Amino acid sequence: MILRRGLFALVVGAAAAGFSTLCLAQAPVKYEPTLDSLNRHPLPEWYANAKVGIFVCWGPYSVPGWAPLSHPDHDFDSTGFIVNNPYAEWYYNVMRIDGSPTQAYHREHYGANYNYYNFVPIFDKEAAKWNPEAWAKIFRKSGARYVVLTAKFHDGFTLWPSATHNPTLQPDWQHATRDIVGELNTAVTREGMRMGVYYSGGFDWTFVPGPIRKAADYETAKPQSAAYGEYVIAQAHELIERYHPYLFWNDIDWPKSGNALQVEADYYNAIPDGVVDDRFGIAHSDFTTAEYRLIDKSLPKKWEENRGLGRSFGYNRAEGEAETIAPADLIALLVDVVSKNGNLLLDVGPEADGTIPPVQMERLKALGDWLDQNGEAIYDTEPWTRAVGRSVEGDDLRFTRKGVDLFVTLLGNPKAQTLTIQAFPRVDGVRASLLGNATPLTLKVAGDNVTIVLPENMKGEYAYVIKLGGYLESNPQEVVP
Repeated sequence: MILRRGLFALVVGAAAAGFSTLCLAQAPVKYEPTLDSLNRHPLPEWYANAKVGIFVCWGPYSVPGWAPLSHPDHDFDSTGFIVNNPYAEWYYNVMRIDGSPTQAYHREHYGANYNYYNFVPIFDKEAAKWNPEAWAKIFRKSGARYVVLTAKFHDGFTLWPSATHNPTLQPDWQHATRDIVGELNTAVTREGMRMGVYYSGGFDWTFVPGPIRKAADYETAKPQSAAYGEYVIAQAHELIERYHPYLFWNDIDWPKSGNALQVEADYYNAIPDGVVDDRFGIAHSDFTTAEYRLIDKSLPKKWEENRGLGRSFGYNRAEGEAETIAPADLIALLVDVVSKNGNLLLDVGPEADGTIPPVQMERLKALGDWLDQNGEAIYDTEPWTRAVGRSVEGDDLRFTRKGVDLFVTLLGNPKAQTLTIQAFPRVDGVRASLLGNATPLTLKVAGDNVTIVLPENMKGEYAYVIKLGGYLESNPQEVVP
């Protein structure tokens, strides 16, 4: 069992004659604010095995909840992307760019002089309707094993009643009235998942207002003052001490005045089985991140793909079915990521009152239903020597392994009644089955090729998993060291 506030090992030694066996508690590792010390932090098994997380992007930007659909790509450095930003959570930045669609939308619906932070009391009123327990149940049923919430986004607004005063923002615009972080933490924990926090350390538009108009502005928009450094250090410690988050998911960067090494050391000393991402601006992380970007091969270091169900992380009322990832593509994405040693952190963007849009709910249900049948090939697995393959019949395949078992996932519907894998070592004694189907499968061997005969009626949809039970017992050389 992993203990939340510390890892303790029992050392049992045989004593000399006449002495009883002693059990001594081993002291927890003490991390120092150096790269050498931080790099000794082991990746916790819970994170390596979890595979699926839910990210929630929610805040005052959820009140207008709008972004243009004219720029579907996520090429972050292009001026076209910045001006037509599809991320609705960037509303405050883009509404201040002259000529942008978001500025036109804001003027039409709220007026040219309407302050973004006037959305704060509206968000507070709407968030009073939110039910954290309902969210937690939805996320658990989707198959998620962890949840990450935007504790503070780039607009500087916090989803917990921070005791750290923001000197640049009037008091009633600084944080939510409800302790949203704390309430969701409690609900998520009750449902058997782990809770993490997202924190925007790199951007805070209350300290360096911007707006960001071009790619070069990304760097100049990062606050580096001593005051901001003290601010982020204080808020980081609040989050760690109050909520003990299993993930500290920082975004963009961390100010040089904010002593990232010390913050990470303090975090590990408080939560030894916690994890940090690679966006603190230092050469240490437990995992690396990709954002709306496919990785073409298995990576030796743990990584995480984060993306929205649509083109945005925050709620965008303009998005519908066409802008939301199709269920088959969502399942294929998950399988592809996991086969390459990744986790999928999938974002939902709730409305201001906490309602998750129906099209997103449909996708979460499809994901959960698929994992109910096929989760054995996802959770607690490791990469195989190959991640990607193609059958002789033309099927797109992904591979994962667990113990001595190998899983072959066929993306989409099979091309034929058989599936032939080339350059496949011997399968003597291997037990083949299709997850969700009770009937054993027949294997036919011809040289180094193996042909799997598929059943006529295959239960499920989107992707199908063939379990080759005991395959790695017969082929130990096929295990990644």
